[in-house]
Parts: sequence; structure tokens; C-alpha cells
Amino acid sequence: MESTLRRTWAEIDLDALAHNYQVLCGRMGPASRFLGVVKADAYGHGAVEISRTLAELGAACLAVSNIEEAQELREAGVDLPILLLGITPADQTARLLACRVTQTVWSEEAARAFSREAERLGGRLKVHIKLDTGMSRLGFPCDEKQFARSREAILRVCGLPGLEAEGIFTHFAVSDETDGESREYTLLQHRRFVRMIQALEERGVRFPLRHCANSGAVVGYSRFGHDLFRPGIITYGIGHQARELGLRPVMTLKTVIGAIRELPAGASVSYGRTFRTVRDSRVGVLPIGYADGLSRALSNRWRVWTPCGFAPILGRVCMDMCMVDLTGLPQAAQGDEVEVYGPHNSVNDAAQLAGTIAYELTCAVSRRVPRIYYRGGREVSRELLLRGV
Repeated sequence: MESTLRRTWAEIDLDALAHNYQVLCGRMGPASRFLGVVKADAYGHGAVEISRTLAELGAACLAVSNIEEAQELREAGVDLPILLLGITPADQTARLLACRVTQTVWSEEAARAFSREAERLGGRLKVHIKLDTGMSRLGFPCDEKQFARSREAILRVCGLPGLEAEGIFTHFAVSDETDGESREYTLLQHRRFVRMIQALEERGVRFPLRHCANSGAVVGYSRFGHDLFRPGIITYGIGHQARELGLRPVMTLKTVIGAIRELPAGASVSYGRTFRTVRDSRVGVLPIGYADGLSRALSNRWRVWTPCGFAPILGRVCMDMCMVDLTGLPQAAQGDEVEVYGPHNSVNDAAQLAGTIAYELTCAVSRRVPRIYYRGGREVSRELLLRGV
């Protein structure tokens, strides 16, 4: 690797991605097809290369959060169908049509706005109807009190000109939780989902694509496959449920020991003087900080894995650097690669220490961190996301 890239970088293992894909497809069976969730730059892994690989593996379609994410994939030559999960203003309908994007519709008002724009443009916009079965975020409410009203609204939406209602879906709130109350709530959400589908079919409306299985449901409710399943974070081998299925982490975040300092006992380290050495210490300076995605919440808590063993972070994580204790690792040397997250140093454990979820830590890996893609142990491509690089 060029010395200019030997600062901080993320290695993306496409073989691990392929392994995870096969495991997940095998779990869900042949009747349900893979919808690859690549929003948020594929959870920080690089949406373009991940999408290309998922297409090669046989994924049915992809899901993103916004039109810019969809446009990035189209400009990179990704040709799979793309479902946009988030809110899009109707005045962006021309871009949706130009990018051949399927838009989520969450209310009759939103659907009518898309219909007007699609008709004005002379196009036909594919949409998936979002049902709110208990997440209370987006969607047509499916609770018992509002069920009939939503059913009639959806029937009207399906008859609007300029729209093609291709799919219907919902999202589970606690499918990754195993306590009894959470399981009952997930089953309730699924019953509401199925009930609405059946009620619409009784009125002559049938959707070619029905989907509800997110990461938690793939693990705990594989019978909820329907036509598509859409695993998110577990696709990337991250999260406590990924371990249960034998999935492999796709990302390894690395940096190097950039410098080594000899500090006397009593020396304060980093901003705020939150750490002071209690002995003469050998301290490594790493060129990674919170601007690269290393959470400041890991200050004085996390460790990195070196070829000689683990080295704990000392003091506060800075914007561009952090310090680690090498006192007990006399063979650790300047230039050594160290693993911040990866197979030796799980991002799941880091998330627990930071009081957050692993999604946040991988999504936070910033655009200035190059992604280097490997297949069969060899580099096959790289992404340098900074403008002009």
C-alpha cells in the first residue's frame, strides 16, 4: 500500500460478504429473495462496491435511504432495482424516474403528490406501500382502530394514475429482542401485516412483492420471508445476532503506530488531562481520531489490537489522533499495523463500551478513510471518497 494511504484505512472482505449472503439465503429458503440494504454507504462499507458484489451474488434488489444514494449507484453502473426507503419530496419525481427508483409511499397525501408529478412528466413511478404495524415511524396505520381507514386509503392509492404499486412492506421494532414481551409484539406486527395484505387481496389488489424480515426477523422469525427479505447490519457480519449465525465481519478498520513517546510517571495524556501515567510509560500515537470515525466515547475505554497484543487507549480520543499504552508491549514498533475494529477486536464490544450500537460505529467511519476491497486475499479495488482524490 502507498505510504499516503498508510494512515488509517478500512479493509473490506468481499469473501466474508459472499459467505454471509449464502448463509442468509440458506436460512430464508429459495422462495424469499435477498434485498440488499446498502443505505448509509452500505453501513460504512462502501455502497458501490458492496452493491456490485451483491448483484454478482444474485441479490434481487437493493434498498437505500435517499435519492442521492440511489443516483450514486446508477452513475456507478449498478443496474439492480432500487427501493428508496426514506422520505422523498414529490418535486424529486423526475429524478426518481430518471434513476429508475422505486419510492416508498407512506400516506395517501404523499401518494397523490407523486401521482400528480408522474402524470405531469408522462412517467409511471413504481412504489412500495409502507405499513405502520407498530414502529410508529412511517406508514399507513394498521392498528385495529385505524385498520379500515388505512385499507380504503391504500385501495385509492393503488388506483392512482402514474403509479405502479409493486410492493408492500413493514418494519419490525423489536424483532432482535428475545424477551417474551418483544416476541409477542413482533408477532402482533406480523399479524397486522398479513391481515392488511389479505384484506387488500379480498378487494382485488395483490402486490407482487411483500417483505418485512429485517435483520432480527431473519434470525428469529425466518418463516416471515414472504417474497423478499432485507437483512441490514447482519449482512456485514456485525451485531450480536451475526455471531449466532456464524457470519463474518466484512470490515476491518486499521491504522498504524505513527510515533512512540517515552513519558515519565505523572505525565498527563491528551485533552482534559483525563489520564495520567502511574509509571514511566511507552506511549504510541495513532493517526486515527473521531474525524475518522473513532468515537470519542471510547476515550480511556477501548483498546487496539497490535501484532504484540492489545494496547488500551489513553486519554481522550482527539480529532485526528489517539494515544495507546505500549508499555507492556516492548516489541511493538513504529509503523506496525493495528486493528481498531475487526476479527481480533469486535466492533460489537466497542459499541457496548460506547453505549451505542455497532451500526453507529461503522456508519461513522468517515469519507476520508479509504476503503480497500479484497477477494481471495488480494486487493481488487479501492475507494477514496474525498473530492478530487
